[in-house]
Amino acid sequence: MNARRVSAVFVRIVAQFRRDKRTLALLFVAPLAIIALLGWVLTSSSATNVRLAVVNESSQQSVGQAVATRIEAALSGQPTVILDRSITDDASARKALEDKTVDMVVIVPANFDANNRRIEILTLGLNPTAEFSSLSVVQKALVDELAAQAGAVMPTIDRATVYGSPNATELDTLAPVVVGFFVYFFVFILTGISFLRERIGGTLERLLATPVSRAEIVLGYSLGFGFFATLQIAVVLAFVIGRVSVPALGPIPEFGIGLGVQMTGNPLIAYLLVLVLGLGAVSLGIFLSTFARTEFQILQFIPIVIVPQGLLGGFFWPIDQLPDLLQPVARILPVTYAIDGLRQVMIAGADLSSSQVLLDLGVLAAIAAVFGVLAAATIRREVA
Repeated sequence: MNARRVSAVFVRIVAQFRRDKRTLALLFVAPLAIIALLGWVLTSSSATNVRLAVVNESSQQSVGQAVATRIEAALSGQPTVILDRSITDDASARKALEDKTVDMVVIVPANFDANNRRIEILTLGLNPTAEFSSLSVVQKALVDELAAQAGAVMPTIDRATVYGSPNATELDTLAPVVVGFFVYFFVFILTGISFLRERIGGTLERLLATPVSRAEIVLGYSLGFGFFATLQIAVVLAFVIGRVSVPALGPIPEFGIGLGVQMTGNPLIAYLLVLVLGLGAVSLGIFLSTFARTEFQILQFIPIVIVPQGLLGGFFWPIDQLPDLLQPVARILPVTYAIDGLRQVMIAGADLSSSQVLLDLGVLAAIAAVFGVLAAATIRREVA
């Protein structure tokens, strides 16, 4: 082994990196920026106020009435709890949860007595991550207050949800997040690298020399890449919500293909949401690829474009609990609306009559159109 030759290769690599300012930024600036963003979210997340109602279904002057009174007294003393005393029955409580005017309801059932000491905490069930933090505050207040009563027997606290199941697995609750985020990620990479190859190979340059307009080029490429994106989305959704059991074959034990996540709503509406999100990723990939000269530079956009959407789009934390300065940013990210729409469809069973689903679809379509226009405006000839 020749030390001079090894040294020459080493010097060439160092010089190459030194000339590539974007790569140096990726190595040193991007990790610090992402870690700083993560630290900001973790340390500055605002404590969300819990809007809560107590429903007493037991008769007056009963054990249940006394417990309901103590529960209200305990919760009204919590600084992060806003008690709504206008809700008095189960039907109005569920309606308030669906309308998102309250976050949680504590129900003392009609058959509550000395022998049946069960109370119920009812939540919406759409965003278990957001509900868990609120649930822990309420449960601690209930335990502290009821345990302080001399000779009191602690009631059993049951969990119930309007949508989905309180016993849903992490896979069931994270499925809408996983489908939306990873489809967006892979479609963006596919489009960005593929369109860059068209530029490097001279195909785009030859097209620009013809009467074809920039808008027609972008639309044609979007349809082409979008076709494969639709196939990818169909495969991903089928894998997530379907499951095929394969019987044991000789020494190979029985196994399943697919996750088998429960789908409450129409799979076609979920497909439509992910498709519009994917078309937006196609437009974004075409737009950003015009600022890259190598495939590696396309990958450099991941920490700038993809990672922040994972941190701020509702993947890990509810948007309402993000720092105040980051909440407006989160509300313009396409992944935010895709995750919300998929939760509405997959967990709550919403359809196209839902105003929230229509809003999510409309915003995703608008974002795709905006980046399509930007992509057409930034396409340029590489040579004079």
